[in-house]
Amino acid sequence: MATPAPITTAGPAPSGGWRPARLEQRESRTTTGRTLRFSVPGWPGHLPGQHVDVRLTADDGYQAVRSYSLAAPADGDTVELGVQATTGGEVSPYLAEELPVGARVEMKGPLGGWFVWDGTFDGPLLLAAGGSGVVPLMAILRARRRVRSDAPCTLLYSVRTPDDVWYADELAAAPPFLSVRILHTRQAPPGSARTAGRITSADLDALPAPPGSRCYVCGPTGFVEHTSDLLLAAGHPADLIRTERYG
Repeated sequence: MATPAPITTAGPAPSGGWRPARLEQRESRTTTGRTLRFSVPGWPGHLPGQHVDVRLTADDGYQAVRSYSLAAPADGDTVELGVQATTGGEVSPYLAEELPVGARVEMKGPLGGWFVWDGTFDGPLLLAAGGSGVVPLMAILRARRRVRSDAPCTLLYSVRTPDDVWYADELAAAPPFLSVRILHTRQAPPGSARTAGRITSADLDALPAPPGSRCYVCGPTGFVEHTSDLLLAAGHPADLIRTERYG
């Protein structure tokens, strides 16, 4: 088994913590989900599972700040975010659809130190995602692949319909260490052995996650609370469960 080296961040933030960030690429993931790649000169690096604040400034000086998860491990000055456009949202629809490639925003981070995988824990992982909550978990999975860890990892991914799966092609080509199970809450694909519905204790019982797995749960508040309760009831110790929620 490969032994991962610690993943570190370094470098002071500029005054106020905000750095200029230039949009380099936008990629569709679902009907409303996008990957945005920015170049951020002087970016100090980050840990899988962290997030950033993005600040937009209008011509009249009005500013809006929102937080977005980092979708990939550190890669020089490139920062990859996952953005889910929300109906009636002030910032996310603009970032997802309208911000021109080449435009600049401001970015602060990396932020967060609890919901991270820093490379020092090489035991089994159980990752549970609801909708776009898979974004920071994808950063963890990609980091695990980089260090060539062969410790088992399970991704339990809850989405409304088959069309709502982020990173479908990448997950379909999962490396040997990763087991992926996708649950559908509103519409299951034809021929599915599981009817549509929220995650249950039976879904956890069917997983190959061994005892002692560190659990990361990310998604809407209701999903995170429900899934965390199921994990505790299944015997997963509270100190091995890490959560991140939105909405």
